[in-house]
Amino acid sequence: MPLASIGDIVRDAPLGVGSFNVIQLEHATAIVAGAEAVDLPVVLQISENCVKYHGALAPIALASLAVARAARVPVAVHLDHATDRALVEEAVELGLGSVMFDASALPDEENVAATASVAAWCHERGVWVEAELGEVGGKDGVHAPGVRTKPHEAVDYVARTGVDALAVAVGSSHAMTTKDAVLDLDLITELHAAVPVPLVLHGSSGVPDDTLREAVRHGMKKINIATHLNKAFTGAVREYLAVDPKVVDSRKYLRAGRDAVAREVTHLLGVLAS
Repeated sequence: MPLASIGDIVRDAPLGVGSFNVIQLEHATAIVAGAEAVDLPVVLQISENCVKYHGALAPIALASLAVARAARVPVAVHLDHATDRALVEEAVELGLGSVMFDASALPDEENVAATASVAAWCHERGVWVEAELGEVGGKDGVHAPGVRTKPHEAVDYVARTGVDALAVAVGSSHAMTTKDAVLDLDLITELHAAVPVPLVLHGSSGVPDDTLREAVRHGMKKINIATHLNKAFTGAVREYLAVDPKVVDSRKYLRAGRDAVAREVTHLLGVLAS
């Protein structure tokens, strides 16, 4: 199947779109397997931190693109939380069709100027751009989870930057390992009514399933999940090694992790589509 456009996936999805972070090849193949099990589109995300882990973007990006093109469902490959414009440009050159440019740590005017410039450059090349107005809680400890996006500021930010999607702060927090985040559903409704582009929920690993369903029904479109899959992967590997501590073939315990991630993706896509 040809590589999917994230814009098409978001536009055509009746409810929420699952966007899952890739750490290594096992994550990419597991995410796609989980999506194929329920015949739903999915987004593979590669973060700037993932690039740092691998030492370069090309190996993990090209592998993810290959997995996406071989899938039986629409799969898009997306650059997540890139703070370096050079990384954005490299991702586009490699064939990624969408990027999340994160200038949220900059002062407001600098954020707007940098994001508008990146968005204009990407749009000239047919690339979809997501951005963030002020940091979502939990990322690098800059803001507490209590921070909230103001609708009028979100509308102004989208108008001035020209981005195609906006990550908003509504109560979730990055890197949560427990599912007890409380979302401001009324604020999501207000943002959805006011902001003319799709809304993105970052830090969704900490959001209970029922609340994710409600967030989508109230207007959230793209749902980012990373930590929850890492937790499932690591837990499955630990269990395998506890049962067979003498194993030396990494394929055996990595397969356990991969299968666990696939099951979670299948479950979560079902949640977002229900």
